[in-house]
Amino acid sequence: MESEVRNAIQRVPQLTNIPLGAIDYERLGGLTNLVYRISTEENDYCLRIPGEGTESYIDRAVEKHNAKVAERAGVSPEVFFFSEDGLMLTQYLNDSETMSGEKFQSDENAVREAGKAFSRLHNCGENFKFRFEVFSMINEYLDLLAQGESVELPDGYHETVDQSKSVQTVLMDNPENLVPSHCDPLCENFIKQSDKMWIVDWEYSGMNDPYWDLGDLSVEGAMSSESEIVLLTGYLGRSPNDYDVGRMIIYKALCDLLWTLWGLIQHMNKNPAEDFWAYSVERFTRCVELMSKDEFARHLRSIQSKSS
Repeated sequence: MESEVRNAIQRVPQLTNIPLGAIDYERLGGLTNLVYRISTEENDYCLRIPGEGTESYIDRAVEKHNAKVAERAGVSPEVFFFSEDGLMLTQYLNDSETMSGEKFQSDENAVREAGKAFSRLHNCGENFKFRFEVFSMINEYLDLLAQGESVELPDGYHETVDQSKSVQTVLMDNPENLVPSHCDPLCENFIKQSDKMWIVDWEYSGMNDPYWDLGDLSVEGAMSSESEIVLLTGYLGRSPNDYDVGRMIIYKALCDLLWTLWGLIQHMNKNPAEDFWAYSVERFTRCVELMSKDEFARHLRSIQSKSS
């Protein structure tokens, strides 16, 4: 057994009394952390070992609180153990499948169920710790990049941030009630078990505009406009109007603007999981293309018209 996994197992109370020879493990996904399926004679668990450098931008106390709220909301697996540094043991969802963009694109019901899962979370009646505010986080990520090794920003990044100030004004003038939000809905953070959709990984979660989660999942799943309507319908329990679609589209651009910097931080930290420079450039290019379309201005107007 790999020494890192063995050392982690020895720190988890639920596993320390089990002989290491009686524990099987299997590496699962994860871009910044090490995630394993841990199998014992009686139970299967999911063990998350926090990645190197994540302590600089992840507040583990916040994540722990939010993961427990999501568990009580019925959208996230049970948390058995969570250490101060982010080592976490949770329920493993047997007879389930991890979603991907391709799976969402071929499964309309999965898209609808993802919308319903967001609705359960957003309407659970509890609060998350931390306020996820995209423009503040952009500044924080830029500061992190400035403090580390020199990393080049994609051409035009600062100019696009300046351009986004008008978007920020529209959103601030037409606010939504903040709700507990996942804030990082990669397709792989959705686990389908029969007809139920679970959500995992609460590292970036916080109180946020509910349309962020919807827009971000649409981006991650490369969803068509038809799938976006299915997602919104599942979430709202009704057909979406121009305001709903417009607010979701606006956040599609803003999530790419933010996650561009996240990718650059991974690039700076030499995360070997993938080519994060290419990841960042792709994100930023998509953001610029969306914000430059005529329909983007129309979506902004649909938000403004709600309060007029």
